[in-house]
Amino acid sequence: MPHVPTEDFIEACKQVVRANERFIPPYGSGGALYLRPFVIGTGDNIGVRTAPEFIFSVFAIPVGAYFKGGLVPHNFKISSFDRAAPNGTGAAKVGGNYAASLMPGAEAKKSGFADAIYLDPATHSKIEEVGSANFFGITHDDQFITPKSASVLPGITRLSLMELAETRLGLKVTEGDVFIDKLDLFKEAGACGTAAVISPIGGIEYNGKLHVFHSTETVGPVTQKLYAELTGVQSGDVEAPAGWIVKV
Repeated sequence: MPHVPTEDFIEACKQVVRANERFIPPYGSGGALYLRPFVIGTGDNIGVRTAPEFIFSVFAIPVGAYFKGGLVPHNFKISSFDRAAPNGTGAAKVGGNYAASLMPGAEAKKSGFADAIYLDPATHSKIEEVGSANFFGITHDDQFITPKSASVLPGITRLSLMELAETRLGLKVTEGDVFIDKLDLFKEAGACGTAAVISPIGGIEYNGKLHVFHSTETVGPVTQKLYAELTGVQSGDVEAPAGWIVKV
């Protein structure tokens, strides 16, 4: 699959925003115009092989809060399924990775949870990702920790929060193991992604027991500050780090 030149990528996003300006949610509404750039293989090909041609496209859609209720804590459930295989395509944003999360996610929601959380496929002892977002935790000594694994998607919201946590909140940022039997190390936890932004994790159910972090009712203070900082940058109310903003 060919690389899309950066200049073409940015220009395509600009054109889509201009064409859909009337659909941008009002300032202060909490909504956003979500952009989804994608590349899809096309051409005469029925076999299992690389496509001979590709189409690069960008679509836009106005969105509100990804999880119901907005910035409120949600409970998640550890899934017995694997989202991605070791040494597989877990770190790539490809459709096949999402297919593996559909049934576990539906089962978690049927049981009253916001979504499923997946453990590492090799040992099933470490948290890797939430079904539709990255995971992060805040320790009792104010470290921002997010899983590091070859099968974790390096999401842009995750990277943004890592930078803001360190430079704006003064937290020590670490990419490392988050063991499922060591959740007591964390006072807060959250799921983060382009659509979700930040969804505070109230509790995680594992082996029939719900481990509660800060609260299942209120948002933790560090998570609240991270959310305010990131959404403030997105809305223009907070000065953005150099290179983050592209004017349309």
